[in-house]
Amino acid sequence: MRSRRALALLAAALPTSAIAQESGLTLGEQGYLTEPGLDVIVFDDIYPDGHQTGVTIIQHGSRVAANGDVRLEAEPGQWSPMPVESGERVVDRERGTISQALSYPDPSKNGHGFNPIFYPDLDLDYTVSVRPEGGDAFRITVDLAEPLPEEWAGRVGFNMELFPTPLFGHAWLMDEKSGLFTRQPNGPMIEAEGGEVPVPRNVQSNGPAQNPNGQALAAPLATGSTLTVAPEAPMQTITFENVGQGELQLIDGRSAHNNGWFVVRTPIPSGVTEGAVEWVVTPSVVSDWEYAPVVQVSQVGYAPAQTKRAVIEVGRGADLGGEATLYKLTAEGREVVMREAPAGWGDFLRYDYGIFDFTSVEEPGLYQIAYGETVSHPFQIASDVYSRHVWQPVLEYFLPVQMCHVRVNEKYRVWHGLDHMDDALMAPVSLNHIDGYVQGDETMTRFAPGDVVEGLDRGGWHDAGDYDLRVESQIGTTYLLAKMIEEFGLDYDATTVDQENRLVEIHDPDGRNDAVQQVEHGLLTVLGGYRSLGRLYRGIITPSLRAYVMLGDAANHTDNERKKPVDGLGLDTNGDPILWDDRWVFTEDNPDRELYVAGGLAGAGRVMRAQGSALGEEAIEAAAELTEAAFGRATSVPNKVFALAELAQSTGDPAYIDRLAAMEAEILADIENTGWLLASIEEKLPSEFRTRVADAVADYQSQVDADAKTDSPYGVPYEPAIWGAGWDIQKRGVAQWFFHKGWPDVTSPDSFLASLNFVLGVHPGENNSSFVSGVGADSPLVAYGVNRADWSYIPGGVISGTNLVRPDLPELKVWPFFWQQGEYVMGGGATNYMFLALAADRMYADEKAARP
Repeated sequence: MRSRRALALLAAALPTSAIAQESGLTLGEQGYLTEPGLDVIVFDDIYPDGHQTGVTIIQHGSRVAANGDVRLEAEPGQWSPMPVESGERVVDRERGTISQALSYPDPSKNGHGFNPIFYPDLDLDYTVSVRPEGGDAFRITVDLAEPLPEEWAGRVGFNMELFPTPLFGHAWLMDEKSGLFTRQPNGPMIEAEGGEVPVPRNVQSNGPAQNPNGQALAAPLATGSTLTVAPEAPMQTITFENVGQGELQLIDGRSAHNNGWFVVRTPIPSGVTEGAVEWVVTPSVVSDWEYAPVVQVSQVGYAPAQTKRAVIEVGRGADLGGEATLYKLTAEGREVVMREAPAGWGDFLRYDYGIFDFTSVEEPGLYQIAYGETVSHPFQIASDVYSRHVWQPVLEYFLPVQMCHVRVNEKYRVWHGLDHMDDALMAPVSLNHIDGYVQGDETMTRFAPGDVVEGLDRGGWHDAGDYDLRVESQIGTTYLLAKMIEEFGLDYDATTVDQENRLVEIHDPDGRNDAVQQVEHGLLTVLGGYRSLGRLYRGIITPSLRAYVMLGDAANHTDNERKKPVDGLGLDTNGDPILWDDRWVFTEDNPDRELYVAGGLAGAGRVMRAQGSALGEEAIEAAAELTEAAFGRATSVPNKVFALAELAQSTGDPAYIDRLAAMEAEILADIENTGWLLASIEEKLPSEFRTRVADAVADYQSQVDADAKTDSPYGVPYEPAIWGAGWDIQKRGVAQWFFHKGWPDVTSPDSFLASLNFVLGVHPGENNSSFVSGVGADSPLVAYGVNRADWSYIPGGVISGTNLVRPDLPELKVWPFFWQQGEYVMGGGATNYMFLALAADRMYADEKAARP
C-alpha cells in the first residue's frame, strides 16, 4: 500500500485530479512491471559496474534508481565485488512476480578478466524477488539460501542506488529527520565495519585503500524505517518502507568514490534466510502522464542540397496526427515555411516515431521546427554549415589537450603540465593487470621487468578519460588524421606544437599545419616503441589502481623522474610490488593488431613523406616489416587487406596488389569490412577481380539502403549493448564514405551523412544533444574526460552517446561518471566524427563556392 505520509505529501502538492489512481503497476508484456509514468525493471540489464542492473526504477520516463541488489559494502565502487546471476530470471505471470537468483563470488571476475576483482572468502547464494503491492507500490524481497556467517552479519546488505544529478538541492525525510541532497559529499567520517577485502598485488594502492571495508566512510545521512525522497517534487517523490527486519540507511556513496550515487540500504542480520530484506517502494506517479514529444534534428544544421529529415519521437501509442511546422527565424520574427503531418515510421524501443521531411527547403537561413508544444533548437541551412565551429574543435582543443609528454597552454589556462617524462618501465611478467592489460610469461624483448625502456617519452595522446596509451588508439588517430590530409587537403593552423621544448600553445599559430603536427606526434610514440623494443608495444599504463583512477592535471600522475626498481622483478622482500609511479609498458604477441598498426603506419608514413619528414619513410619501412612478420599468423581478413592496400599505395609495389588478388574469395565473403579498404586502389586491381568486387559492393549497398528504412528511424543501425553506439555508427559512416568514393553509383551519400546527423543530435531519447562537446546548440558540457570531477568538458571531445538501459530505454544523462555514455576516447571517437564533418563540407564545396 501507499504510505499515509506519501499520500499526504502528494495531496498537499497536487490537485486531486493529478494524483495517480490505485490501479497501478502490472506485469507487462515487456517482462517488467509497468504503468503510465512508472516502470520497474528487474535484472534485465547486465552492468553493475556502470550502475545498470538489479531492480531499476524509471519514473516519468527517466531512470531514477538502479542496482537494487545485495552488496558486500555500503558504498561499492567499480572494483568492488559484484554478484553473478546463478540462474535464469523467472517471470511468474500468474503471481506477477519477477525473481532472480544470484551468488558471490563471480568466478569469471575473481582475480582475472578485463578488470580483475578480488573477492573475500564468502560464498553467498540468494534470490531477489519483486512484485506489485497495489497502486504504484512494489515489494522487494531478499531470501538467502543460508544464514550469513556471523562475521558478515550487518556488513552484507541490500542496496538501491539513487541517481544524484536531479536530486541535488532536493529534500529527504527519514521518519522525523530531514535534510537536503548536497552537491558534494560531506562528513562526519566513520570507520567501516569488518576486515578488508583483499587488494590484489597487481593493483596495489599507494594511497588510501580502494576497498571501503576497513576504510573511513561518511556516516549515514539518516537511519529509520521510512524514507521519502524529494517530498516537495511530486514528479520525483519515492517512498521506501522497510517492512522487514533491520533498518533503512540513507548513505552518500560519493564519500568512498567520486562516481558513487546516493544509497538506500538495509544491512542483513545474522540467523535469517527467508525475508532477510523486505521493502515496499512507492514512487509517486502523476495521473495521465504522457511522454512529451521530442524533435530530433541536427544541432548544427544542413547544407541546402542535403537530405533533411527531422525525427519526431512520441510515447508508445500516442497520436502522431498533429502537424510539424518549419519556421524561418528573421529579424521580424518567425515565418512559417512548411507545415505537414509527420509520416508515421512505426515503433522502435519504447517509442513511436514520425518523420518530418523538409528536404525541399533549400533557402539559406536560420530555422526551427515545432511539433505540439515542443520547439527544436535553432539550426542553419547554409552551404557553409560544416565549414566552421564543427570539426575545428577536435583539432583546436581535444587533440592538443590529450597530448602526452608536453605542457598544454591556452592563454591564461594550463590544460595540463609537462607529464610522464619518466616513461616507461617494462611491466612484470605473468601479470593480469587492469583495463585489459596482460603481460605474458616473457617480455619478448631484450628488456627485463623493471628495466627502463628508452624512446617512450615522446608523442602520443592519453587514451580516454584516463592516461594510458594503447597502440591501436595511437595509430588509429594518427592514420585517420593522415587520411584527412590526403583526402580533403586538410591544412589548418591554430596551434603551436613545439616538440623540442615540449610545449603546446592553443590558439597561437606557428605556421605549420596542425594536422601534420598531430600525425607526427602519433608516429613519435608508435615508432619510438618499435625502435626500442624491436616490436610494437601493447600499451603504456600506470602500475597502480590508485594512480589509474587519478583525475586532474596529468603532470600530477608521475614525478617525471625515472626510478629503476631495486630488483629486476619489481617486488620487495615481502613479495609485494614496489610502488613505482613510473608507468609500465606491456608487450604482446598479436599478429592481427600488428597488421592493423602496419596499415596505419603505411598510410601515415605516405603523408609524412610528402611533407619531407624522415618519419615518413621510417613508418613505411616499419609497416612492411610488421606485415611480413605477422601476415602468415594473422586471422583477421580486414586487417590483412588494410595493411596490403596501404602498402600498395605507399610503395607502388605491384606485389601487394597480387597478394590482395590472391585473397579474392576471403575479400568477397566479407565485403562489408574489406571493400571500403580497397576504395583508394580500386583502379589498380586486376580487371576481373575489380569487377567482382564492384558487384559485391553493389549487392552490399542494396542491403544498406534497404536496412536504412527498417533498422531504425535514423537511417543507421542502432544496436548498443552497454556502451552508446555513437562511435560504431561514426566508424560505419567513415566506411560508407570510402564506399561512396570507390563506387559512387551504388552508394548513397545519405549512408554516411545519416551517421553524422546521428552524432549531431538525430538519435533516440529525450536528450537530443550532439555527442560532440562544444559543437551545436546543445552539447555534452559535462563529460567523462580527465576533468570530469570538475563537471567539465573538453571542446571537440566526442562521447559514445545514448546507450541502452535494457530492455528498451535509450538514455543519455548529465553525469560526469558514466563512461558508457559520456567518455571521450582516442582512436576513432573524435577523429571519425571529424572525418565525416570534413567529408560533408567537401561534398557541398562546389555548392558553397557557387552561392554568395
